Amino acid sequence: MTDDTRQPAAPIDFYFDFSSPYGYFAAEKIDALAARYGRAVHWHPFLLGVTFKVTGLAPLPTIPLKGAYSLHDIERSARYFGLPFRQPGTFPISTQHAARAFLWLNDRNPARAKAFGLAAYRAYFVDDVNISDLAVVLDLAAKQGVDRDELAVVLTGTEIKARLAAEVELGLSRGVFGSPFVFVDGEAFWGADRLPQLERWLAEGGF
Repeated sequence: MTDDTRQPAAPIDFYFDFSSPYGYFAAEKIDALAARYGRAVHWHPFLLGVTFKVTGLAPLPTIPLKGAYSLHDIERSARYFGLPFRQPGTFPISTQHAARAFLWLNDRNPARAKAFGLAAYRAYFVDDVNISDLAVVLDLAAKQGVDRDELAVVLTGTEIKARLAAEVELGLSRGVFGSPFVFVDGEAFWGADRLPQLERWLAEGGF
């Protein structure tokens, strides 16, 4: 008779901003990747605008030379990951409404929150729907079975705004400065292009 008292492997923490195309690519892949190694994924909405103030950086498209390259790289990366992608007409955008909606949903039903998160990403980066619009966010949530009117009240309240601010502050305290940003076993990985390294880490227990 064996006594298997091993604890489940620690979950992966996945930080993302809804305006980040690389966050979109990672969101589409990370749960399946983690599941192959018996890991769960905790999703954390984040606001890149806050990190720009801390780091002094700016959105990629606005940076000379680097901006043009990044737009090309984003489309190439979509092809690499085998994901549909359309460059949004307005890019980047503010994502507070979507982030707050995700956070509220995640506190109640993480699976539904992830479904909403993927729907929001696809709306923006596939269908070119401006998810900075509160009405759009409410519509996307309603399609996931959320009470639209209840969520509308929540998203205009001060409690969820403070909740997101605290979540972003926590991310900053952990060293998060980009999207996607992933923690596994205390190790940080930045960028969708680090998913192969993340998988090797999970497979080998570090390297």
